[in-house]
Amino acid sequence: MSVVDLTRNGDCAVLTLNRPEALNALSFAIIRDIGAAFDEVAEMEGVRALLIIGAGEKSFCAGADIKELRNRPLMDQLRGAELGQSVFARLDTLPVPSVALVNGYAFGGGSELALACTFRLASENAVFGLPEIKLGLIPGYGGTQRLPRLIGEGRALEIIMTGRNVKADEAERIGLVNAVVEGDLMQAGLEFAGKFTRYSLPALGFARSAVQRAADLPLAEGLRVEAELSTLAYRTQDAEEGMAAFEEKRKPEFKDG
Repeated sequence: MSVVDLTRNGDCAVLTLNRPEALNALSFAIIRDIGAAFDEVAEMEGVRALLIIGAGEKSFCAGADIKELRNRPLMDQLRGAELGQSVFARLDTLPVPSVALVNGYAFGGGSELALACTFRLASENAVFGLPEIKLGLIPGYGGTQRLPRLIGEGRALEIIMTGRNVKADEAERIGLVNAVVEGDLMQAGLEFAGKFTRYSLPALGFARSAVQRAADLPLAEGLRVEAELSTLAYRTQDAEEGMAAFEEKRKPEFKDG
């Protein structure tokens, strides 16, 4: 089994970070493997969601391998940040939504990977953190950008600038995670994904794009984006099927067209 293990569970692809002896920490090679796995998911027939989890019960992902980050030329440091950012950003354009299943520690790059996912579920022992400030650094794989978009600038700055940990109950309260799960996290993830996998993938994609693009726009321009994408949605066969099914009082049969 490789460090980045990609499997299938029904209509969900499951990416497992399989390095529990190192708390599933990220190296640059592992980040590249994650990117390759995302590309593979994009080509998998019949997949309607991606679940990401860490092997073992202690850690989702403990972040970057600090030893690998030391004593590197300045341009290599820049390329490393750009690598992490570009790989995690692929989740924004993946044809299917993604769900981070955060079991245990999600520190540094681990939190940033979870933040890049469409949704986040946490086990009761989950702990989030961006502790880079304690090393004289700041997050480099998207944390300073995605966290404030998710929970607001004030809370995000406090978490980033203190480097403190955020436990599961607080994470749920401030909107960092969608839910805290008691029991089997993978089963909960499959059930959560089942809430949207029955819908049209094009429509789901339009919805994600409308929300994501609006985050960088004034309200008036965001509304224009929404109008354009909602209009495109009307042109799909799935929209015709959905509206016909509503009128005929039956369940729609979406075909992703």
